[in-house]
Amino acid sequence: MDQALPVVTSLWLACEAPGKPEIFRSVQGEGPRTGRLRTFVRLAGCNLRCTWCDTPYTWNWNGTPWPHDRDREGVPHKFDPAAETIRLPLEEVAERILALPAPGIVVTGGEPLIQMEELIALAEALSARKPGLAIEIETNGTIVPGARLARLVDLFVVSPKLGHSGNEPKAALRRRTLAALAALPAAIFKFVARGPEDVETVRALAADIGLPPGRVFVMPEGTTSAELTARGASLIDSVMAAGFSYSDRLHIHLFGAGRST
Repeated sequence: MDQALPVVTSLWLACEAPGKPEIFRSVQGEGPRTGRLRTFVRLAGCNLRCTWCDTPYTWNWNGTPWPHDRDREGVPHKFDPAAETIRLPLEEVAERILALPAPGIVVTGGEPLIQMEELIALAEALSARKPGLAIEIETNGTIVPGARLARLVDLFVVSPKLGHSGNEPKAALRRRTLAALAALPAAIFKFVARGPEDVETVRALAADIGLPPGRVFVMPEGTTSAELTARGASLIDSVMAAGFSYSDRLHIHLFGAGRST
C-alpha cells in the first residue's frame, strides 16, 4: 500500500530569465520520441556534478567547488540560485503547463526525482485536468521512482552518466538502482558518449543490469551542430554493432543551445 504523502504546495523550478520559470513548448530533440511536440518543465537542483552539463544554472551555485569544462574558456559557470530558480505554487505550475497545449509534457532538470513528492502531486493534478496527457520524466538514473509515481508516468528517460562526466562512479552508476530502473516497463536508457570506448562501457553495463539493447540509445555529447556531427560520425559504427539506437540532439540543430529550446 502506498504511504500517505505530505501536502505538496509548490515546486522548485529553473528560470529562463530572473522571475520567469523555464516552462516552454518545443519539439523533443532526443530519444525515442524525437520530433514530437512537448511542453517542457525544467526543475532546479541536481545530485550530480557533470563537468559538461548544458544546464549548470540548475545546480552549480556561486561559492561551490564544482568545476565545469567551460571554466577554462573564461566563461562564468557559477550561478546565483536567487536569480536562476523560482519556487511556484503547484496550481500555477499546472496552469502554465496546460496553457501551452501539447500531447505530452517532459519534466527535466537538473534531476527531477529529487522532488519526488512534488512530481507525484503535479502528475496527479495534470492527469485529473487533462486525461491522456503523456507524462515523461528525464532522470540521471540515481533514484528509483516510487510505485505511485511510476503508475502516473508514460516514459522514464534514464540517462546514467559515464566516467567522462567527472562524477565519481559510485555516485553516478549505482548498479542496483540502474537494475531497478531497467525493470520498469516504461523506462528507456539514453547514454551520452564521446567516443567508441563509451559504447563498449554501455554494452557492459547494459549486460550487467539486464537491459536489452533495444531499450538503449546512445547520443553524442555536444552543444553545437558541428560537435554533434563529428562525434556522431565517430560513434555510429559502434552503436550499430552493439544493437543500440542512435539519438541526435535535434533541438541543437534547430534552435541552438540556449534556454527554453
